[in-house]
Amino acid sequence: MKDFSGGRAVGLPGVSFKRVVAMKNLVAFLAAVMLLAGGTRAHAELVDKVAAVVNRDVIALSEVQQRAAPELQRVNSEIDPHKRAEARAQLMKTALDTLIGEKLMEAEVAQLGITTTDAEVDDLVQDVLKQNNVSDMAQFEQLLVNEGLTLASYRDMLRKRVVRDKLLRMKVGPKVKVTEEDLKAAYTQYTRLESEDVEVHARHILVQVDAKATPAQVAAAKQKAEGIAQEARRPGMDFSALARARSEGPSASDGGDLGYFKRGVMVPAFEKAAFSLKQGEVSEPIRTNFGWHILKVEERRNVSVASFEEMKPKLESKLLNEKTEKFLEQYVQELRSKANVEVKM
Repeated sequence: MKDFSGGRAVGLPGVSFKRVVAMKNLVAFLAAVMLLAGGTRAHAELVDKVAAVVNRDVIALSEVQQRAAPELQRVNSEIDPHKRAEARAQLMKTALDTLIGEKLMEAEVAQLGITTTDAEVDDLVQDVLKQNNVSDMAQFEQLLVNEGLTLASYRDMLRKRVVRDKLLRMKVGPKVKVTEEDLKAAYTQYTRLESEDVEVHARHILVQVDAKATPAQVAAAKQKAEGIAQEARRPGMDFSALARARSEGPSASDGGDLGYFKRGVMVPAFEKAAFSLKQGEVSEPIRTNFGWHILKVEERRNVSVASFEEMKPKLESKLLNEKTEKFLEQYVQELRSKANVEVKM
């Protein structure tokens, strides 16, 4: 799965826009930006409810739903049914707050006359192609078309993100500083946590479930996964051979090998199973946005702690992002306090 998301641009000195671009899941991202596709939005406007009014700009309920769509899918598959309503409501509020912030920043961009060039957008598109191993523009355009988008609408989205990045570099960037003391404190915390943790080497078998599958299709896929899990637990069963024969995921040819990973890398449901299993154990089917997974832990080992110099770039990036988020929230609140924002959702 590929992601052509711009993420939340932060654009600080030393943190380029391209570096901030997150690349994780194309389908989830495209679902979130379908509001940029002309036909879908035009239809929505005929029947939509108004979620909020920002000065004179309207945010439609469908836009909020589309922005929250990837996380809503995760909630539906991973969260306890009794807690889903509360989780969905919080996700919708977060999505609406994000859209309001973007509207306010777009107004600031227009007022300050911040622009971007075609060359800057071209560079970003090429960076996306490279990071996602997409061979040519025709292949990229087809991926967009498959999700109801055009290259023009996608470039327009990137253009908006680039100018927002420039705005934040101007307004937020000067406030964000990471000192050597900050880095040393973060490293101390890192070593304390890492020395207590383990990493696992796991393999998995995937039974795919389409995003639009009916409840009956989801149940049938789960039943199939349960049968594979029973087969995987048979004495002497070679899990890697079974994965090559039965898995519907991209790692099937490698025997479902996921390599070693630490906590915080996999989706919560997957991680919970991986770190609760003993070495050699096989899980019950685990549901994610991709389908049902059967997981086997091949090995567990203590995590080796990297040196300060090795970790310094990662810690600096992490602290920059955290401080940027803090000052970004403050900046958006300042804009919001000066604007006429009416929430109707």
